[in-house]
Amino acid sequence: MIARLMLAANLGLACATLAACNPSASPPATSPPPSAPVATPSAPTTIVAGDLAGTSWQLVKFSSSDGSTREPDDRSKYTLAFQPDGSVVARIDCNRGRGTWKSTEPGQLQLGPLATTRMMCPEGSMDTRVATDWDAVRTYTIKDGHLFLSLMADAGIYEYEPASPPAQN
Repeated sequence: MIARLMLAANLGLACATLAACNPSASPPATSPPPSAPVATPSAPTTIVAGDLAGTSWQLVKFSSSDGSTREPDDRSKYTLAFQPDGSVVARIDCNRGRGTWKSTEPGQLQLGPLATTRMMCPEGSMDTRVATDWDAVRTYTIKDGHLFLSLMADAGIYEYEPASPPAQN
């Protein structure tokens, strides 16, 4: 299950990295104007995948399609770092992982296989859930500074907030 989660995170990082390779600073001519109406007032604004490259996030909560939510005991134990080279580095409680990510369209995210350590995390950890859902991530949105990763079949949404980069030794 952790491998699946790590896979999903890697795909997401690969997607963001590929999108970051676009040197164009302005949107393509076919893009709707910035003043185009949004479908609903509460619809999140989609940021191009290039905005994921070089960013780091920590988990706020998971919201399941059944209405239940789970929050980590320590947000800093669940992190994603989308590297500009298409790799993603993940911390999933007591485990660490690395994979790939890419985004072929705005809002679309593909996380590649995630290679992880296989430590047994403490009871109550979200590591199994996060790892299991890794390859089910299909889309992302950034709204109010938070990253939302949506699972296929509307199975749930992971909400992340910006994380500080880890201290360098």
